[in-house]
Amino acid sequence: MSTPDAATARLLVTCPDQPGIISAVSTFFYNHGANITDLDQHSSDTQDGTFFLRLEFQTPDLDCSRDALENNFRKRVAERYGMQWHISYAAEKKRVAILVSRHDHVLMDLLWRVSRDDLSATIAMVISNHDDLRAEVERFDIPYHHIPVTRENKAEAEAQALELLEGQVDVIVLARYMQILSPEFVARHPHRIINIHHSFLPAFVGANPYQQAWDRGVKLIGATSHYVTEDLDQGPIIEQNVQRVSHRHSASELRALGQDVERQVMQRAVRWHLEDRIIVDGNKTVVFVK
Repeated sequence: MSTPDAATARLLVTCPDQPGIISAVSTFFYNHGANITDLDQHSSDTQDGTFFLRLEFQTPDLDCSRDALENNFRKRVAERYGMQWHISYAAEKKRVAILVSRHDHVLMDLLWRVSRDDLSATIAMVISNHDDLRAEVERFDIPYHHIPVTRENKAEAEAQALELLEGQVDVIVLARYMQILSPEFVARHPHRIINIHHSFLPAFVGANPYQQAWDRGVKLIGATSHYVTEDLDQGPIIEQNVQRVSHRHSASELRALGQDVERQVMQRAVRWHLEDRIIVDGNKTVVFVK
């Protein structure tokens, strides 16, 4: 998949559903010289529902500055329809921090995709509670911060991580980071922390979930990516996928298949976040993908 054109901008909108929204939005951008190249929308209910919209437009022929465009949109459209909205620009790559422990499969997939411009982002740093993956990360010329975490120093370790992250990143990716983040940490980054885990939860918790799954003879394995909230593993789901398995697969084969699904699910979730395709609606997400 190619990276977005640098001239592309994106608008996300959430508002009460009512007639005229699409007409008002498209007319506004037409009048300012923008070429709309993609538009998708969803209403939660035909009567008194919530309206969600994602629009891509091209910026080379705009007749005003970005600040003027956004100020005019707020006054002429957003206030009229009671919108929560945001405009982003593809040329401004989001800065990503990756938190990881010892499992490297999700981390290395993301690093490779960014290095190949398959994901349009800048990896600002990798933070780990172990030092095992330093050499692999530094091969990509990415800063690696080792912050050991124990039961006794957890608060101090989180404070050190927050200091590194403050004002430096737009999104945090937990690439199999085997530590539970505190509510205070999560509150600093609402809907900007993406986690991946196997889809066995709440079953097969703890160590060796794939061995536990093999012991029970499961027929499906999979993975779930979601935004992190204060409620452990209960945040809005972004993407899921499964792989059918059988009695012929060993526990190690289940693990290999499961890790492949984890990589796929996480890269899609991260991609959709980077491309502003996700709107959080309570404990759910609206994801605008074809």
